[in-house]
Amino acid sequence: MLRRSFLVWAGASAALAAGSVAGFQRWREVTPRVHYPGRDEGHFLRDRNALPPPSHTIETGVAIFGSGIAGLSAAWKLNKLGVHEMLMIDGPQPYGNAAGGAFGDLAYPTGAHYLPLPSPESVHVREMLADLGIIEKDAYAEQPTYDERYILHAPEERLLKDGHWQEGFIPTEGVPEWERAQHSRFFAEVARLRQTHGSDGRRVFVFPTVLSSQDPQWQALDQITLKQWLAQNGYTAPTLHWYLNYCCRDDYGTSYDKVSAWAGLHYYCSRWGQAANAGNGAWLTWPGGLQPLASGLERASGIQRKAGTVVSLKETAHGIEALCFTLENGQPRSYLVRARKAICAMPLYVAARVVENIAAYGFDPARHSPAYAPWLVANFLLKRFPQELPDQPLSWDNVVYRDASEASAPGLGYVVSTHQDIRVQPPEKTVFSAYVALSDRDPLSARKWLLAATPQELLALASADLHTAYGSDFASCVERVDITLRGHAMAAPLPNFRSNAGVRALREHEGRVLFAHADLSGFSVFEEAAWWGCRAAQLAASGMLAA
Repeated sequence: MLRRSFLVWAGASAALAAGSVAGFQRWREVTPRVHYPGRDEGHFLRDRNALPPPSHTIETGVAIFGSGIAGLSAAWKLNKLGVHEMLMIDGPQPYGNAAGGAFGDLAYPTGAHYLPLPSPESVHVREMLADLGIIEKDAYAEQPTYDERYILHAPEERLLKDGHWQEGFIPTEGVPEWERAQHSRFFAEVARLRQTHGSDGRRVFVFPTVLSSQDPQWQALDQITLKQWLAQNGYTAPTLHWYLNYCCRDDYGTSYDKVSAWAGLHYYCSRWGQAANAGNGAWLTWPGGLQPLASGLERASGIQRKAGTVVSLKETAHGIEALCFTLENGQPRSYLVRARKAICAMPLYVAARVVENIAAYGFDPARHSPAYAPWLVANFLLKRFPQELPDQPLSWDNVVYRDASEASAPGLGYVVSTHQDIRVQPPEKTVFSAYVALSDRDPLSARKWLLAATPQELLALASADLHTAYGSDFASCVERVDITLRGHAMAAPLPNFRSNAGVRALREHEGRVLFAHADLSGFSVFEEAAWWGCRAAQLAASGMLAA
């Protein structure tokens, strides 16, 4: 792993030195600030360190543990249902994978950065967006009207291949006709599958996934990988394989030879939302990624939040009791939370350590815990825009093509945070957000490497695609760099993830302890997290209001 880091850094350094000694010197002066959200709290839980006695006890109606999209959706729904006696314990990072940051007034994402237009089945998402004013009209119509400030505008995406930029992500320029014919055949199949229903009358691929068809014919796709499905259906074009592998890495943090074919096809076949004022399949985005959306849900819910991480949660005769802690200058402080209901809006690998006797709920951590993919997100504050090649203008999402010899390179390209700026004059400064999925190695090795790597090694890995795109000019543009490491960023939908009996048991459980997280669907996307948050809220509210 260290040799790999050295080679990446050496390659970046060589490129800089070849282009500009001054640029190389400038790059050496950049020391990134590195963030490890949840690392200290997670290791505290893992190592079962002793806590001091609780300093106080808090009582509430519904306690929500976790402030990511699932927890915030639960709070928003509870408020809509008339339950206002609730408290949110943030967990290690407020807003979880929807968190963002800022360089002054320039916001940037540290996790998720867009939301596809919700399809008709995603009623819960449409209700949220209407409540927050993002949908302005006809929320439940086939084509709602959205606030145009949040609809991604052109140019949306481009690909750097053979030293030239081209529009879109799937390679087209210089690609043989037979490969382009396979591209067309694949997307025609996607269009067909979007409208296909199983024997139970349900669409095969929808959000939320629990509303997808349970027809065994289609469920069988979960028993093979996406790469195997491509082979079975005669797709051999290297550019199509590259593209589909990139998309799996981008959405699931995992390569297409490991991702379930059901999940790989769901990526394309479930996203067909429309708008009255945007093209089909458009995206919603904000400079700070999904943090503005998370903040909006928090405000709409009116929930009280408290810093802390739950270390143990158990049922009692009258409800639940949870021991929580904070770390202040490395020193733990603890407090108790007592509530009538608890919503565990945390990843399952955390819930497995926190919920007392979670096996009693039907979940065996040794057999049922999903695999988790690690991610790295690096935000580069630029004092000026780098010089662009003449082929295609700077886009919102910018990706570098790697041929077969470089196929394991982990970079996913970079997003421009100021892309939605509608002023005629571009801003003087901007933020480029580079995403890296460490799918070139197994997750455990990747996590170990992330913890051991120096800031300069992380910077070299994060900037590899940017140096390919701009050469030595990029270093001279950089003013600051913030790097966020997410060792357990998302559950990976490996084959047979849809038949996971333990996860299904948590999904279906009703009682004092309720579970709500995208992990219950098997992969990390907004629509799924929001669905489970809303469902848990409805179950909690039914008991509260009935009493």
